[in-house]
Amino acid sequence: MLNNFFQRIETTQRMLFFIRKYPLESYHPLGESFRKGEVFKMNKKTAIVTGAGQGIGRGIVLELAKNDFNIVGVDVIFQAENKEKGLFEVKERVKELGAEFLPVQADISNLQDHEKIIQKTLEKFGRIDVLVNNAGVAPKQRLDVLETSPESYDRLMTINTRGPFFLTQKIAKQMIQQHQKDPSKTQYIIFISSISAYYSSPSRAEYCLSKAAISQAARIYADRLSAEGINVFELRPGIIMTDMTAAVKEKYDKMIAEGLIPQKRWGYPEISGGMNICRL
Repeated sequence: MLNNFFQRIETTQRMLFFIRKYPLESYHPLGESFRKGEVFKMNKKTAIVTGAGQGIGRGIVLELAKNDFNIVGVDVIFQAENKEKGLFEVKERVKELGAEFLPVQADISNLQDHEKIIQKTLEKFGRIDVLVNNAGVAPKQRLDVLETSPESYDRLMTINTRGPFFLTQKIAKQMIQQHQKDPSKTQYIIFISSISAYYSSPSRAEYCLSKAAISQAARIYADRLSAEGINVFELRPGIIMTDMTAAVKEKYDKMIAEGLIPQKRWGYPEISGGMNICRL
């Protein structure tokens, strides 16, 4: 089991190096056919994506739709009348792409909501093939680590770490049952963490700690589930243009122009999340 674990971690490290080093829009070793999605056809597998109403989660959903997935989009904000933003805007886009999308209102930090996510998914699609732990929040206010409040710390650890840890635990048990019935089908659990899992940011210490913790959770689940036919991966996005980073856009525009990153541009949700997941 340990050999499988270390192989999986090595694969993840190579993938992270690939993400940092190459412009993902323009390069993949399998060539043009891979970018068109011909390699990754999975015949209507079902994916659960948390935090699906915006940002990286939205980008992931749209890429999965292009690759013929059934998708369950989970978000705490549920406004059926709003077709311009949120889960139901995403639902309209997925419909245009010819895929099925089930919107589910749930709070990842509320463990009682986890059972609802699973039940609704199984009722609609019959199985769970992919879980993408994407939902997360940033501090409401960036403060020096000497001023970090217990309330902000608890909020981030509950949503960013505790929620996905226990959702994964519950869905992994379902996936194990599915694998026992049909070992031929591959299953995936993906954690969207952050480069903040290993870079220090003293003005948002609680965010860094929550992402470091979920990064370790990915390793632990990769170790435990490798023998169960479940592939566990972690993606660590960098500076991605989303609602979460909107408040610091001017700051990062300047830093990027000054050479903060080699590509000298922002990352985009559909590339940082969606395309990379569809390349697994």
